[in-house]
Amino acid sequence: MADTLPTTGPLRHFLQFKDFSKQEIQYILERARLIKTKFKQYKPHHTLHDRTLAMIFEKASTRTRVSFEAGMYQLGGEVIHITASDSQLGRSEPIEDTARVISRMVDIVMIRTFEQSRIERFAAHSRVPVINGLTNEYHPCQILADIFTFIEHHGSIEGKTVAWIGDGNNMSYTWVQAAEILGFKVNFSAPSGYGLDPVHTGNPGSNVLEVFSDPLKACEGAHLITTDVWTSMGFEEENEQRKKDFSNWKVTSQMMSAAQPNALFMHCLPAHRGEEVDADVIDGPQSVVWDEAENRLHVQKALMEFLLLGPQ
Repeated sequence: MADTLPTTGPLRHFLQFKDFSKQEIQYILERARLIKTKFKQYKPHHTLHDRTLAMIFEKASTRTRVSFEAGMYQLGGEVIHITASDSQLGRSEPIEDTARVISRMVDIVMIRTFEQSRIERFAAHSRVPVINGLTNEYHPCQILADIFTFIEHHGSIEGKTVAWIGDGNNMSYTWVQAAEILGFKVNFSAPSGYGLDPVHTGNPGSNVLEVFSDPLKACEGAHLITTDVWTSMGFEEENEQRKKDFSNWKVTSQMMSAAQPNALFMHCLPAHRGEEVDADVIDGPQSVVWDEAENRLHVQKALMEFLLLGPQ
């Protein structure tokens, strides 16, 4: 991808973090800073007046729905909320046909679904930009918000170390993609059998990804420690087994003490205190989970604006 920001060009989607170049990600993060500043000052920012966002949910959500819906309204646009149960997606209409129809009626689409292949099929037949609100494999909007939050507190993430404590899931795969693009490192630690699938990570070098069997070792010297629930949506039948397997992969104050003195703690939420993280960590002074949750709103506004209008 080109090193400079394109002012015009073909239709763009945001289905994985690597869909954008380093320069494009940096632009969106900087634009999010301006948009957030205006939001805090109660200054209007209606760059998407008369534009319509369709939100398609095949997986339920709180933060994704509120952040995208509020964000589009704050940009001056309109929102249509669609679930699989109240659309033809729930009645076996081909995804390709749904994409062809919906994309003739709206300006941009956000989808929260299961397999990455579903959103890729939709995007391939869409006439408008498509955003990945979450799939089984990737969660690029959340990592955009996490990186924006890190920058707010500690400046550039380049050259820093992020410790991921948990399984190989959509969050950890997206962290690895982001590390390759933005020049930081991921220390990954999961129980045996829950590691990263090379299909989703490729072959990142040791300067991008290092795998640890001991979660405490993964946290040593880290600038950010982050995790997720032990049982992601769709794996509920494995819950009891996962509780046993992940018992040593709880983020504790000992892990935070092994990291840099000013290390941050993040969690994409919802969180289960006492399982993947102790209460004194997520509710402690190093936790920025509430900033992180709010920042979904601001980075997604910058993302939608970029996809529809290009650099401003």
